[in-house]
Amino acid sequence: MTENRTIRVGLLGLGTVGAGVAQILLDPKGRHPLLSELTLHRVGVRSLHKPRALHLPPGLLTTDLTALVQDPEIDLVVEVLGGLEPARSLMLQAIAQGKHVVTANKAVVARYGAELFQAAQDQGVYVLMEGAVGGGIPIIHPLKQALGANRLSRVLGIVNGTTNFILTQMAQGRGDFATALATAQSLGYAESDPSADVDGEDAADKIAILATLAFGVRVSREQVYCEGIGGIQPVDLRYAERLGFQVKLLALAQRQGEALDIRVHPTLISHDHPLASVQGVQNAIVLGGEPLGEVMFQGPGAGAGPTASAVVGDVVNVVATLRANSGYHPLLGAPVATAIPQLAMDEVQTRFYTRILTQDQPGVIGQLGTCYGRHGVSLESIVQISTQEQLAEIVVVTHQVREGNFWLALEEIRQFPAVAAIPTVLRVWS
Repeated sequence: MTENRTIRVGLLGLGTVGAGVAQILLDPKGRHPLLSELTLHRVGVRSLHKPRALHLPPGLLTTDLTALVQDPEIDLVVEVLGGLEPARSLMLQAIAQGKHVVTANKAVVARYGAELFQAAQDQGVYVLMEGAVGGGIPIIHPLKQALGANRLSRVLGIVNGTTNFILTQMAQGRGDFATALATAQSLGYAESDPSADVDGEDAADKIAILATLAFGVRVSREQVYCEGIGGIQPVDLRYAERLGFQVKLLALAQRQGEALDIRVHPTLISHDHPLASVQGVQNAIVLGGEPLGEVMFQGPGAGAGPTASAVVGDVVNVVATLRANSGYHPLLGAPVATAIPQLAMDEVQTRFYTRILTQDQPGVIGQLGTCYGRHGVSLESIVQISTQEQLAEIVVVTHQVREGNFWLALEEIRQFPAVAAIPTVLRVWS
């Protein structure tokens, strides 16, 4: 690539995010001056006949995605197709052709990031992915560059706007899970098949990527323990509020000695924690380490505008480095790291909220307390909140306990003759 030649971009995908990227590249006026040095050369789509609101110059669209990534005229490929294939294979082909890649595909990066990064390093090109986590929140570049002096020990956050919107709706009394999900779908916050969001899979992809960058280790997506929000009921959100908590789908990664504690699950978060105030489709990510202490990044976590902003920001970074003619930039390049073992879930230390339905008779609370104590589970509170259909509703909040001990106690409690059901078990962040 010559220093003065216009840099040609090939765009894979023209969905919500792809259209946002194309719009920015075609209208650079008033934006960063480097954008005027870019040309949107080709746009790869699955169908030429799909109706599109964005009007592109004639001849820009193609359905031959392989030809696009192998086009010698294209210097940089932006991948916003989504899904695992053909996105992964196309990115690897682009890298093999000596092209830089910018992607917002968290699923591919979480599962095949090590493969992509190694291939890019071997070819001396960049794979940038700011749009893969947090939408418009700048989090990837700070982790790779500005925070490099810190020894990070913890990453936690709300990294899925769909689930946060649903939980916010439920907490505000606007219906149960099904109603809140339907509202999210009607507003375009949730897909027609919302399983990746509500089952926690999307958040698990993102925390795997963040942990890789924060700790300089290779984290596989399979290491992430994952629970979704489908079992949460409005009554649990009301009780959490009474106890001083908000319920959020929390993504967490923290070092525990030589192992990594990494998980996604619904969690009670104290009202005085900054994540508790993150509402609607907003995302927020907290990083902890030394000498920094804690810092939180918050903003819109999805959508055409925020994600396209992050994607094009990556494009500008590549162009700036190429124009500086500085060779391979080690801070801009992708990490190639060693693996780290996962901390077994039985060994995780956390607090729990449990809602138990029992026969309304004397001595039940004492039995529960004795059982928890026998298994080394220390209780912060155990109270009968109310009754429903002649059953006592008992809410238990533990201190920090070993997960394995807690589940052993709970399994014994399920067998008590007085226990009718245990509808809800949630972890508590403190």
